[in-house]
Amino acid sequence: MISVIDYDAGNLNSVEKALISLGEEVVVSRDSSEILQADKVILPGVGSFGDAMNNLDHFNLVDTIKKVAEKDTPFLGICLGLQLLFKESEETPGVEGLNILPGRILKIPAAKGIKIPHMGWNSLEVKPGAKLFKGLSDNPYVYFVHSYYLKADDEAIVAASTEYSTHIHASVEKDNVFACQFHPEKSSETGLRILKNFAEL
Repeated sequence: MISVIDYDAGNLNSVEKALISLGEEVVVSRDSSEILQADKVILPGVGSFGDAMNNLDHFNLVDTIKKVAEKDTPFLGICLGLQLLFKESEETPGVEGLNILPGRILKIPAAKGIKIPHMGWNSLEVKPGAKLFKGLSDNPYVYFVHSYYLKADDEAIVAASTEYSTHIHASVEKDNVFACQFHPEKSSETGLRILKNFAEL
């Protein structure tokens, strides 16, 4: 069973529908015991870093997520769910993230001809052996919607990257913790394959 964490994040339904279309058993929950018993856990997210951390605090989910990460349950952060795994974001200075992985969330720098937020399809440069991207081409196209991006402290955890005004760490993998800045649930067959790879971990 896959638990999708419900903290009023915005893109829960599309993630749930995508998983159901793959034949997965899904529960959308904010119940800590239910989340901790799941075989796999997904933290989706659309919105601001500060509001999201407030909601996770409000629903007593911060410790729950840290326990999931510690107990080797496969965990996937999507979009804002990736950003929350890190210590801080320029979007909301002074608000501490989950601090599960080392790195910072920075604002995409302005550049000529570049629109922010970044909305649209970009190709990825995927690191060989990256588990989420098994069976995909070397440069798969995926769908992004974001104004902030990850700069990981440790290049070794970066599974895929893209270029949009700057070099963006678009996906990370470390032990049981996985995350994507892009939206696999909105990335057509490529995205479904990524979700299927996660479900089969």
